[in-house]
Amino acid sequence: MAMFIWQAKNKQGAAQSGEMEAPNREIAAAILRRKGLVDVKAKKKPIEINLFPEKVDDKDISVFFRQLSTMINAGLPLVQCFELAERGTEKKAMVKLLGDVRQSLEGGNPLGETMRKFPEAFDRLTCALVEAGEQGGILDTILLRLCTYKEKALSLKAKIKSAMVYPIAILVVSFIVTSILMIFVIPVFSEMFADLGGELPLPTQVAMGISDVFVNFWYVVVGAPIALVFIVRSIYKTPKGHYQLDKLMLALPVLGDVLRKASVARFCRTFSTLSAAGVPILDALDTVAETAGNVVIEEVILSSKDSISQGQTLTAPLEASKIFPIMVTQMISIGEQTGSLEEMLGKIADFYEEEVDTAVDNMQQLMEPIIMAFLGVVIGGLVISMYLPIFQMASLV
Repeated sequence: MAMFIWQAKNKQGAAQSGEMEAPNREIAAAILRRKGLVDVKAKKKPIEINLFPEKVDDKDISVFFRQLSTMINAGLPLVQCFELAERGTEKKAMVKLLGDVRQSLEGGNPLGETMRKFPEAFDRLTCALVEAGEQGGILDTILLRLCTYKEKALSLKAKIKSAMVYPIAILVVSFIVTSILMIFVIPVFSEMFADLGGELPLPTQVAMGISDVFVNFWYVVVGAPIALVFIVRSIYKTPKGHYQLDKLMLALPVLGDVLRKASVARFCRTFSTLSAAGVPILDALDTVAETAGNVVIEEVILSSKDSISQGQTLTAPLEASKIFPIMVTQMISIGEQTGSLEEMLGKIADFYEEEVDTAVDNMQQLMEPIIMAFLGVVIGGLVISMYLPIFQMASLV
């Protein structure tokens, strides 16, 4: 099968164009003629080599869903909505995605079912909500809720990234600076001290010994962090390693608290959104588990599903996991008893999203003096160790 670009006219004489797959150009033209098109011209689509291909991200999808909701609310047919969206976007990857979805819709497929064919752009949560909206006849309302959910999820993700990127960036820069000092600066001092003779202070000897390791085994020093990253990624790809690393992340002193609160907020927000759309609770828990972002929490959510399927409550396995705070499990229990679970989950999500904001700010305030002290000890220690022999010689003179 090859991809062909075609141009033709319909029975009314209006020009149409598009792309299609076919074994060869003749078959492609014959298929188009059977659809009632005339003046058919088809040519093989040239192969494009793109080293840095564009990707459709959650922000693009969120903006499109808001536009789609507005157009559906205005009474436009779904296929026409996608045609207008194609013309209105400049991102090639988004144009291709919308075109592929539109072609599937023109074939009579439902929107939710069509979206499941593109898992790289539409996650399971999105597909489940769109299907619920189609079944209930409230697709425009569901799309707005989905936009709100994605915007809050993107905001939460950005906060977590900012909490992790800052200390990692500082540590990487400090490692680079230390390596430069060890490989290029300290050997100059070593040669100078060797010419002077005499016994050097202990800190200077230690610094020069470390410098010798950096100079003689620089490939190990540079390669070790890179190898460590690849090893961790390899371990993360295994089910057992993935579980243990996710468990370790939740157990970290400061960062673990931020990640736990973010996971609770994501769980409650996703569950609340699915419940509001009328998705059955067992199906909702499957989707919530998949979008949890942490294998440990995913396991807890699936155990909650098993608990409900056996006629028990949702809160028992959540409380037994020790991951979800008591306040969260109690509020969920109240929501179950009063029939206001959706509203209660939304309130918990709002509260913990604010808690994540506060936790990230506190962590950054805590990390700044720790990082400054670390840099002061490392860089300052190297400088002092190199100048100690000079101070000693000055005192002797």
